[in-house]
Amino acid sequence: MNFDFKEIITVSMVLFAVIDIVGSIPIIISLRNKVGHIQSEKASIVSACIMIAFLFIGEEILKLIGIDVNSFAVAGSFVLLFLALEMILGITLYKDEEPESASIVPIAFPLIAGAGTITTLLSLRAEYYVENIIVAIIINIIFVYLVLKFSKRVEKLLGKNGLSVIRKVFGVILLAIAVKLFAANINQLFIRG
Repeated sequence: MNFDFKEIITVSMVLFAVIDIVGSIPIIISLRNKVGHIQSEKASIVSACIMIAFLFIGEEILKLIGIDVNSFAVAGSFVLLFLALEMILGITLYKDEEPESASIVPIAFPLIAGAGTITTLLSLRAEYYVENIIVAIIINIIFVYLVLKFSKRVEKLLGKNGLSVIRKVFGVILLAIAVKLFAANINQLFIRG
């Protein structure tokens, strides 16, 4: 076992920034108002299952289509870069259609365990130990559950400005991690090539 507290903290912060559950509070509130109730436990468990499953079988899927983890990590660094720019600049580069119901589909996937999260997990796998990533996933899912459960209170507590500040701070962290991920994996591609 290669548990490393520093790695767990780093991966947790990356996932926190990518999942952006705090920034999703307005969407969660809107869904809750439309359908009345969100199943916080179910959404959290399904999200965790999707993330952990993809962490293990994602690399096999890549091998099937002939892509190595380093190439995927470089591609993932670009996804993180665009997510970071969205968070920092307050712009929308990619917009999903608005979900119609607050079931597993809009909340667990793609809101929590969406394309950005899945890409990030595979990119992180090229850089960090799997056990540290799993611990980071669990930490984030606990946080996601708490935010889903208490979204109205969190929104009142932080206010619109508080949510905006948190998004921008984590956007900058995400941008730095995207650059690090790109630099580490682009070298591997040139060494092999």
